[in-house]
Amino acid sequence: MNNTESNVPETHNEYEEGLIKTPKQLIITVLLAFIIPIAIIVMLVNMVSNSSLMGAGADAYNSEAIAARIKPVANFKLVDSTAEKVSKTGQQVYESTCVACHTSGVANAPKIGDSAAWAPYIQAGYESLIKNALNGVGAMPARGGNPSLSDLEVERAVVYITNQSGASFPEPTEAAEGADAPVAAPAAAAETAPAASETAAAPTPEPAAPAATPEAAPAAVAATVDPAGEKLYKTVCFVCHDSGVAGAPKQGDKDAWAPFVATGNETMLANAIKGVGAMPPRGGSQATDEELSDAINYMMNAIK
Repeated sequence: MNNTESNVPETHNEYEEGLIKTPKQLIITVLLAFIIPIAIIVMLVNMVSNSSLMGAGADAYNSEAIAARIKPVANFKLVDSTAEKVSKTGQQVYESTCVACHTSGVANAPKIGDSAAWAPYIQAGYESLIKNALNGVGAMPARGGNPSLSDLEVERAVVYITNQSGASFPEPTEAAEGADAPVAAPAAAAETAPAASETAAAPTPEPAAPAATPEAAPAAVAATVDPAGEKLYKTVCFVCHDSGVAGAPKQGDKDAWAPFVATGNETMLANAIKGVGAMPPRGGSQATDEELSDAINYMMNAIK
């Protein structure tokens, strides 16, 4: 009996002591009781804030914003360097290189579709047309100012333009590249035609910048160059602005560009859109206002 009674108080004391046995444990428990709820509240606030930024109305995630961010990468086309090159058609070469001059008639280039203007050049013969297109003549640089074009692509462009203007030359094929070209007209016809070799197949120049009143306009400010501007320059504008044809200020020539720079970027853009002097609207291309602005910024950046 005595043994049983002595054990009862000990068991009762263990329950009374509980989990907190020291003052230190009590302090830690109190601190955690404050810190844990505060931490949970902070995390919830952050979650709500982040979710609101990603909502349907957030500008950062709409299609226009995404397109703007990926544009520098999207403008580049990755190709296999080992893949066989596919030659462009005559129409593709015309639209990328020849359209500005042969649509507007700038630099005395005969307009596509004008049979009367093209008649003397067609009479001069196929060989004469191809020779002038490959080597350049008059205001036209070699290969229309696009050295990346192959002989076959140049031939196809000549055939495309002349066949739209009264000729009936056969379409050049891959096997024809480097081969002797057929003669489309007899020597007698070539003798009676005007000096076709002087002006046939004129290049595609980018229009010259307009005359300016420097003192009355704000100075142009070079802007950040978008890859689209360089792309447009190298496909359309370079023909005139690399060679200075038709009075176009040369790329990188600070003195030649000075009066145009003084008019301001807005004036230059307006003239590029509407066309002025020897320059057709939009340089004879289908470029957007934004792309034209990018091309102007690219040229301005070259004369800093």
